[in-house]
Parts: sequence; C-alpha cells; structure tokens
Amino acid sequence: MNIYCQVYMKCGVRAEQTAKRSYKQEFNFRHRFRMRATLRKVALTGCRAPVKSGVDARRSATALHVWRCCIFVILLFALPLLSESSDLTTPDGFAVPQEGQHFEFPRDHGSHPEFKIEWWYVTGHLQSISDPQRFSYQATFFRRSATTNTTDFNSTFGTSQVYLAHMALLDVSSGKFLQQERLNRSGWDASSELSTLAARNGNWSLELQKDGSTMGLLGTIRNDATFQLSLKPLKPLVVFGTNSVSRKGADSYAASHYLTFTRLQTTGSLTLEGKTFQVSGLSWMDHEMSSGQLSTHQVGWDWCCIQLKDGREIMVYLMRRDDGSLDPFSTLAWIDRDGTVRHFGGNSFQLQTKSRWKSSQTGADYPIERVLVAPNPEGGPPFEFVLRPLARAQELTGKLGGVAYWEGGCRVENARGEEIGQAFLELTGYAGDLQKSFR
Repeated sequence: MNIYCQVYMKCGVRAEQTAKRSYKQEFNFRHRFRMRATLRKVALTGCRAPVKSGVDARRSATALHVWRCCIFVILLFALPLLSESSDLTTPDGFAVPQEGQHFEFPRDHGSHPEFKIEWWYVTGHLQSISDPQRFSYQATFFRRSATTNTTDFNSTFGTSQVYLAHMALLDVSSGKFLQQERLNRSGWDASSELSTLAARNGNWSLELQKDGSTMGLLGTIRNDATFQLSLKPLKPLVVFGTNSVSRKGADSYAASHYLTFTRLQTTGSLTLEGKTFQVSGLSWMDHEMSSGQLSTHQVGWDWCCIQLKDGREIMVYLMRRDDGSLDPFSTLAWIDRDGTVRHFGGNSFQLQTKSRWKSSQTGADYPIERVLVAPNPEGGPPFEFVLRPLARAQELTGKLGGVAYWEGGCRVENARGEEIGQAFLELTGYAGDLQKSFR
C-alpha cells in the first residue's frame, strides 16, 4: 500500500489530453470492436447468397437457417464478453488491473505508465553490527500519470509523469525521527525505467543489480543521514490477491497488481549525524500499480506487514468506510516459510486499538498501538499479535504531496509480552479525505 498519489501536476505541468493506450490494451479494444462489428453485420445480412431454384434453393435456405442459428448462439455468448471492454479502463482512460495477468521479469519490476498510480515501497529494520544501535527506515518512490499520453515518458522535461519520493529514518535508542520528501516531474531529476527496476528522484535511487535479484537502495535525509543498502530476497516474490488482482473495494477500478518481496536480507552502511554504522537486518518491499485504490464511501486504510522470527510473514490491509465500518474487501494474508500465500477475508481477523497518538502538526489522531487477532492458517486457535511502535511520533506530514500519514516501525509481541517479530504499520485518511487522491 501507499499514501501519496495526490500529485497531479504540482510543478506547473500542463499535460496533453490525447489518450494513448498501451499496445496490449489497444489490441484488445480493436479486436473486440472489429469482432462486434463483424458479428452484427453478419447477423443483419444473413450472409445472403445468390438466388437459386429447386433443390439447390432449398439446400441454400437450410444452410442459411443453420448459419443464422450459429450466429445467434455466438452473439448470445460473445456479446456479454465484449461488453466488458468498458472495465479495461477508468473513465479518464487509464488501465484497470485484469485477472490472469502474467508477469515477466525484470520487465514487470519496472514502470507501467498505462496505470495512473505506481509505487515501489521499502521498509525495514536495521541493527548496527558493532553495537546495539537499532534503526527502522522507509524509502518510497511514487509515480503518477497526469495524462494517458506517455509520448514524453522520461524525456528531459516530461509532462506526463510526476514523481514523489519519501525517505524516513528512526533512531530507536533516542526516538529521533527524520523525514524528507521530494516532488519532481519526469525528466533529468526523476524517472522510472520501463524495462527493469530503476527508480530515482534526485540522488535517491532504487535499482535492480546486474545479478537480476539483488536491489541497491541509496537514500539521504538532508544533511542528517545517508544510507546505502543492498537488498537480497530470501523468499520468492509474492503476488497478493486472487488471480493476480488485489481488490480494495466493490468498484471495479479499486484494485491493484500487488507484487511483494516479504523478506529481504539487508546489508550496508548508514551515516547518522556524522557517525557511520555498518548495518544488517530485514526489509520488505511492495510494488503496486493501479488506477484507483478507494471505492465509494471508503476514507482510508490501516496496513501492516509483519515479519515473524519463525520465518513467516503477515500482510494486512483494513479498508475503512465513512460510516465508521470496515469494508468487507479488507484482507489478511499469511506467507508460509516456502512463500505460499493464504488469504483471509475481512470478517476473519481484527485489528484492535490499544493506544492513540495525536499529531501537534496536523491534528490527526492515529491509533498507533494495535492488537492483531489473526486466524491460524493451520486451523487451530487464532493468534494474537501486539504491535508496539518503536516511537510514537512517526508521522510524515506531507507538506509537498498534501496528505499526511503515520508510517512507523513496530515490535511484535505475543500475549505473554515476548518479542517474536517486527512490523511496519501505515495509517492513512486520519488527516483528511483521500477520495480526491485515490479515485
């Protein structure tokens, strides 16, 4: 999940209005429309043959009757499928995630400008190798299409894409939380490649390395902090959802393709206020592409990722509605040690609140300490996980993007208070209405 997609054209960009679909969508549309036109023409004309007499005429009439019956059956079953073409795009012409999508890598680690919104989202927990110093961090690269015309994608002064990025770092021992955001249009200062993972915003970057699996992350937070990390998958890539589509709501466009590395071995260096640490730890990376995240009457979401010490992970997103209820499209997913995913619906888990924190900057009141009551994937009694934030003040205030949210590292404890894992918790929609950003 992510929060910042409210970046239509903050750099004074004026986008062209000419829609240009991807090759795959264009082929599907043209094929369906041509087929529809052909079927209708045949049904109306009946494929008239030259007039004959006698036996030949009767045979021709019989053949014509059989042919019309066949056309009727084809129309009966084909036209409902053809009518689905309207679900391939949003009203403004962007792609909607489709079931049965086959992903090819490294291509699909890269950018998908046919979708309005896309992000590469890395969170993690780090430990100094030489002392007990602990850190948590976030590095996020967002892309938003301002128009379906992508002819200037990654040009020197492009207007079709806008890039927002966030870096955040928590020094656990001191509780000091650092953050920075950047907003740039596509071009010399920000880009994302189509053929592989290569996202950048200024000197921040996330790139797939030459070995085809390890990722390199470079981030800074003004002059206060720098980190250069290597991220290597310890488990296979996960595709969340059903048949490659992760549904967020009842509306057809409230969905995404949701690709995740749930356990990344992380090593590298981190410099904080002039002191350099060699660090290691675990990270989590989401890559989502969509053209809308919220359905009608949804106001935000609570999301968390949990990495347990026993080698399993949990992903949860809880969709909140404007009447205070929880949307049935909320989802919990267990990831087994071998990477197998098991999904559970919104009525099978609870995300309870233990304590809250109110921001002095935005006034938002966040439920930051939570208890997750999760179904046992083996069918036994449910599990209870307590998510305790490593610091209370972990809000990203959104001065550039315009939407504030809370995103913070947490310890994971069992009911006896024993630390059994680590987590990241994201809370959106508490500082304002997200409907304009995600619909």
